[in-house]
Amino acid sequence: MTKPAIVVFAYHEVGYECLDALIENDEYILAVVTHRDDRDEEIWFRSVAQLARKYDIPVYTPETVNTPEWADRIRGWNPEIIFSFYYRNMISEDILNIPRLGAYNMHGSLLPKYRGRSPINWAIVNGEKETGVTLHHMVKKADAGDIVDQEKVAIGPDDTAVDVFKKCTAAARAVLERQIEAITSGTAARTPQDESQATTFGGRKPEDGKIDWTQSAGSIYNLIRAVTFPYPGAFTTVDDKKLFILWAKPVTGKSGPAAGQVLSSDPLIIAAGTGSLEILNAEWDGDEDEDVQLKTGQIAGT
Repeated sequence: MTKPAIVVFAYHEVGYECLDALIENDEYILAVVTHRDDRDEEIWFRSVAQLARKYDIPVYTPETVNTPEWADRIRGWNPEIIFSFYYRNMISEDILNIPRLGAYNMHGSLLPKYRGRSPINWAIVNGEKETGVTLHHMVKKADAGDIVDQEKVAIGPDDTAVDVFKKCTAAARAVLERQIEAITSGTAARTPQDESQATTFGGRKPEDGKIDWTQSAGSIYNLIRAVTFPYPGAFTTVDDKKLFILWAKPVTGKSGPAAGQVLSSDPLIIAAGTGSLEILNAEWDGDEDEDVQLKTGQIAGT
């Protein structure tokens, strides 16, 4: 029996792992549409393009597929299924309507919570204890289609975004592997999302890593672990110099008269709105070899 033809839109680690799962399952993949790597981005994840080429799967990297020309091209391929695994661009409804067995997206949250961009980073910023992945039918509205399957993962108190991303990557593969037969046979589940429970978040920019020292030490700590390397990082300013806080820990029972005040220089402890943070790893912007030495009483965040 001939397997249905698939077009895969994929990028990043989840894209790699899910494409690998399809290859391992000997699915019929017509083409892979992915992104060119951004030279300004820290590329810590494996290459979807390299994996596809290893198995002689055609690879395309258009700036956008949402043109009449690309819709006609994909229609000409006659895919029966479309998958999107961490592909970063919206895909037009014109293209989503092409495959007879549907279009499916793997999203990095437990939908309907955390629709939109950077869901793992946002979940950590917000102090969540749990997140996960959702495989869902794709519709015009982002991340709003009926759910096929989900899997939860725990967010540990010291987990960074990369730690949680690795857990979600394994969960994504597990979900795809247990649902691929249903999808290819046209019997994928459909559980409508509860719109009353939906939350949506936008993309994060480097400037969103600026620390607000009037927040609690716990909230600042969550920001640090959500955006630490390989993401752009949490930062503050001291005497007009940007200081990246790569790692820290909340200090209980120690606070200061002003948020952002250096309470101790060795160890380096900075007061928050509530509590304080011991800075365990920091570096100056553009000069990682310069020692970070702050004076007691100095104010960060100005």
